[in-house]
Amino acid sequence: MGGEVVTQARAPGAEAAIAVASRVREVELRPLKIRATAAAAAASMFVFIVASYSATAVAAPPEDPPENWIHRVAARETETEAARSHYTYRQIATVEDFDPKGLKTGLYKEIREVVFSPTGERTEQLVGKPVMRLDRIKLTAEDFRDLREVQPALIAKETLFLYDRQYRGEDTVDGIDCWMLEIRPKQILAGERLFDGTLWIDKRDFSTIRTSGQAVPQIRTLKDENLFPRFTTVRSKIDGDHWFPAKTLGDDVLQFRTGPQRIRLTVDYSNYQRFGAESKITFGDAKP
Repeated sequence: MGGEVVTQARAPGAEAAIAVASRVREVELRPLKIRATAAAAAASMFVFIVASYSATAVAAPPEDPPENWIHRVAARETETEAARSHYTYRQIATVEDFDPKGLKTGLYKEIREVVFSPTGERTEQLVGKPVMRLDRIKLTAEDFRDLREVQPALIAKETLFLYDRQYRGEDTVDGIDCWMLEIRPKQILAGERLFDGTLWIDKRDFSTIRTSGQAVPQIRTLKDENLFPRFTTVRSKIDGDHWFPAKTLGDDVLQFRTGPQRIRLTVDYSNYQRFGAESKITFGDAKP
């Protein structure tokens, strides 16, 4: 079967009229688009301003420590050291020296147990024989004294008067908000070993949780030099309340008259156990 094709004719000039109408419509809509774009930009700017204001408003201003905070720090440190005196623990000290090319040339290592005697007296016990193979330096009595007196513990109520103190702002250590306290010896008498550096103080209870500095004085005479490295001691909360030394690290270049000498110091404190009536004390070489 077949069919007829019907063609609809347009009047002359109709296509031109349609094109003109479309352009007119576009011109009419353009101001609307511009107004919509401007409104969106204004809304975005408003959101940005509000967000910026909110962020500024939420940020807490720096919190200055209270007036008597340094005395509370010293009292807390005295309390912490008193608590630590009832604990046994192991202390592993390592000192390494290096040649000018950075290669390790020597090693000193000792292991000590801090224990209580059967009469309840607290004492140190050397475990095995120390490794004594340092090549470029030698350890002195002051080095061993610093291991026991300066690096693990700092200002207490009875030593606070020895130091000038300066507030150095705020910091965060492992998520803990801290005040920073700089201490420097007012003067150093013959035979004294003191600390020169910075303490990080927990804002919540005035505990010292980190220290960084140097044992002083450096000792120089016409014949000898006895220099000491900078170090950092980090602490851990051992008994749920007090922060005890956990690790001391030092990697420093000592400026001897004969030339610079790099050394590395590591002290690990572990196996903290509170001494009590049921504690069992054993003597003899323990396995490292």
